[in-house]
Amino acid sequence: MFDLKVMNSVLTELEEERGIPRERMIDAISQALATAYKKEFGKRGQIIRGNFDINTGTTTFEQVKIVVDESMLKSEDEEDEDEAELGDDELLPEGEKKVRFDEEKHIMINNARLIKKDVQVGDELVFPLENKDDFGRIAAQTAKQVIIQKIREAEKESALSEFGQKEGDIVMGHVQRFERGNLYVDLGRITGLMPYDEQIPGERFRPGERIRCLLLAVEETPRGIFLKLSRAHADFLEHLFAVEAPELQNGAVEVKAIAREAGSRSKIAVYANDRHIDPVGSLVGQRGVRVSTVMSELGGEKIDIIEWSEEPTEFIEDALSPAQVLEVKIAQEPTEDERGHAVVEVAPDQQSLAIGRGGQNVRLAAKLTGWKIDIVSVGGEEVAESDGEEVDISDNTAEAADIDTMENEDATTTSEEYVEEDESTEDRDVKDFDEEEDIDTPEEAEELVNEEAEETENDKETE
Repeated sequence: MFDLKVMNSVLTELEEERGIPRERMIDAISQALATAYKKEFGKRGQIIRGNFDINTGTTTFEQVKIVVDESMLKSEDEEDEDEAELGDDELLPEGEKKVRFDEEKHIMINNARLIKKDVQVGDELVFPLENKDDFGRIAAQTAKQVIIQKIREAEKESALSEFGQKEGDIVMGHVQRFERGNLYVDLGRITGLMPYDEQIPGERFRPGERIRCLLLAVEETPRGIFLKLSRAHADFLEHLFAVEAPELQNGAVEVKAIAREAGSRSKIAVYANDRHIDPVGSLVGQRGVRVSTVMSELGGEKIDIIEWSEEPTEFIEDALSPAQVLEVKIAQEPTEDERGHAVVEVAPDQQSLAIGRGGQNVRLAAKLTGWKIDIVSVGGEEVAESDGEEVDISDNTAEAADIDTMENEDATTTSEEYVEEDESTEDRDVKDFDEEEDIDTPEEAEELVNEEAEETENDKETE
């Protein structure tokens, strides 16, 4: 009846490619055959099981009956009140609920003990059935649907088991398609989804391109397993550094906080559990090779690496790098309900660098430290406030905050310095071309040259 060679190859392929255990598929085949047997030869209410032998290709069928007693059965009055019955495959725990007696799936305790002396209420008695292999078209179609359903369930459980262990880690895949703002990534046995808000702004991928992303969540839905991916999450940045820095993998260096605006700029605070290790240098690498690799993966996203400190003033000062801070004053200590408030004083030529373009630098520093930060220019009344979400900049500093500043300490030139430099530029000799004679044709140009030559000769003769 069965081609065992083909069947074995199919089971092997399902096990290797989809991760479905061989035993699980054999059990699915057995259940499908039992369903087909009941559809073709069984009666309503029967509990039929099948045992398929992959080695011989034969199947044995058996009928199961549950042992009950009088206390488990409904009376005639109770049957009129409640017509609900147990399903064919449901077993009744003793004392849980009364059921209507069905001789196809129940057997009284007295009769059961005639067959098996030590049987107890709730046990199962198995009765062998005549083997059949000539199933009709409807029964065969029913068996097919059962096998397909069992394969889907097994594949779903296998994927959930595999990817459930990888939740929160980096996974590799290939870009499948881009649809309605969502990016679909082929992870092998299942397709993951990266929503628009979890993508890095400006990144574009071609179908088939290899991609690394963070497995943000694994959820079980009625339609299957849902894998949520992300490249904009802060944990993605941490895991990328963990791949490049062994100190971060073995726990010698620890990431304390991350503030990220994906695709633009990030700040990461690190701390070394071993005082002999430089935490910042561990992530930067020799000649910046480690941080350069991470930046390349993120499409050139700028990354500031600072050392975490228990002292709020020191931590806030480092968080505002590359700007040089003169003093950090604690205006309000943090409480359970409110964050701390700090006022940072900087030199006038450092204010635009401390604020950053559009307030980005101070905004990321506020997110990183968890403090509300005010930037004050020494000698002026300009104040920039940041609570980590928005930056309020006064009229005098709004222009300076929009200047593109280089991400190093040497680039602190502001717009005011450019203006002063233009005003102090020495006057140069400039020829007034408006006073020159107009020359329209080559003949006029030749005549002018001859006149200048004659004047030169006359001057020499006069001398």
